[in-house]
Amino acid sequence: METFISAVLGDLAGRAISFVVDKCREQGTEEDDLQRLHQLLLRLRVIIEEAEGRCVTNRGMICQVSMMRKQMFRGHYLLDTFKCREKKTDDEEVSRSLFIQSKFNPAKRFRRLSSGTQIESIEIGRDISKELKQLVLALETVVVDMKEFAIFLMSYPRMCREPYGAYLFFDKCMFGRQMEREQAISFLLQPEPLGGENLGVLPIVGPGLIGKSTLVEHVCDDERVHNHFSLILLYNGNDLKDETAMTFRDHCVVKHQNMASGKERLLVVIELLGDVDEEAWKRLLHSAESCMTSGSKIIVTSRSEKMIRFGTAEAVKLSCLSEEAYWYFFKMLVFGSTDPEEHPRLTSIAMELALRMCGSFISACVIAALLRENLSAWFWCRVLRSFRKYMQKNLLLFGEYRDVDKSRYIMTIAETQRVSKDLKLFLLYPSYQKGPAAQGEVPRITVVDVLFSRWSTVPQGKFEVLCWRSVIPPYYNYIYVCEFVQHKNTTP
Repeated sequence: METFISAVLGDLAGRAISFVVDKCREQGTEEDDLQRLHQLLLRLRVIIEEAEGRCVTNRGMICQVSMMRKQMFRGHYLLDTFKCREKKTDDEEVSRSLFIQSKFNPAKRFRRLSSGTQIESIEIGRDISKELKQLVLALETVVVDMKEFAIFLMSYPRMCREPYGAYLFFDKCMFGRQMEREQAISFLLQPEPLGGENLGVLPIVGPGLIGKSTLVEHVCDDERVHNHFSLILLYNGNDLKDETAMTFRDHCVVKHQNMASGKERLLVVIELLGDVDEEAWKRLLHSAESCMTSGSKIIVTSRSEKMIRFGTAEAVKLSCLSEEAYWYFFKMLVFGSTDPEEHPRLTSIAMELALRMCGSFISACVIAALLRENLSAWFWCRVLRSFRKYMQKNLLLFGEYRDVDKSRYIMTIAETQRVSKDLKLFLLYPSYQKGPAAQGEVPRITVVDVLFSRWSTVPQGKFEVLCWRSVIPPYYNYIYVCEFVQHKNTTP
């Protein structure tokens, strides 16, 4: 009985102490909360980088790392939001707006409030301060609960990689698809059930330029996958309608061959643009099952979600990154090893640009390349101003901005502060991609050259421009057909 009473009193005392500590935290200043958030994010980053450096196979631990990563993105997003709200720039286009977050949700956007709405700004300022406290408490709970996680983590072997590679060469790493990558690898390594005759099929679906080919390439390059399959084939035709087993094999490219595996398991990757005729798929699958050994697998990628019906496992669905994750990605691209805290004015401008790019990876890389050329607030404001006009014109003429299959207009940007009276307007037609083997066929003119008018004479008619050369597998070159439209005699 005495032991029971002692335990109850100890529990009550612990709860009372926790209650007092929580009350003290609630009474802390906003500056204290921001400092605490910064410290927690550093600790969380250490745990995440340690986990990413080890070959973790436990699905539960992978899910935990994914949740921690989301919390880290959320924390950085909120931290930068406060800094941008407090720091006004001298440029009229930026200083007239305060960036204040709406009720926090990954799907919500910043609310832009005029500096004249003082009462409303105070009200929302209180809400966001409350959210800051809630986030700090949530992160503290996450960090405290990581003790057991860290112990289990140490039991997994380290992966061979260059130290600090992901930080110094951030643009050379696949970002934000770790969970999807592990889901695909888990499917490929999963043994077939005894007596199973059907080939395993994993659909990977998502809109254009979302990273389906990049994800598949990183999955196929994994050492575990290399050791598991003797042959990896890639088919990148647009339609299976007229394919037979013989012609299908002729249209495949060997991605990897492992003669030492001792197994004859095959992995076939089929990249399609849209849906496929059901009869054609059944015919091809029947032919494949007759000539592929047990344990062989198929991955099929497509923009059409109708392809999910052909899968034998849960499909991998790719979508745009959350705003928090996308901002983290763009910030690292723009600033690299430079500390964004040393450039609060530039961070504020970059944050609005990230919000307007609608999650596009190519836009992030192109705009980041533009901004890195000139780290001045004046130049960044000009890029922001041009991007606003670009979006307004294209939304007015073509509708939905995210549609990658529509043409769009771009306008040149002056690199100096002198007033330009010779702005040029160009029409970009839908992009297409070329593989790394087509180096000699890649145009020398880049989109950056077009934006800055870096030529002696304007090309006549339609001409090709290189939008972006990916530095991660599969190293695609993204190319636009461009056409000069008119001069625009206005001050930028």
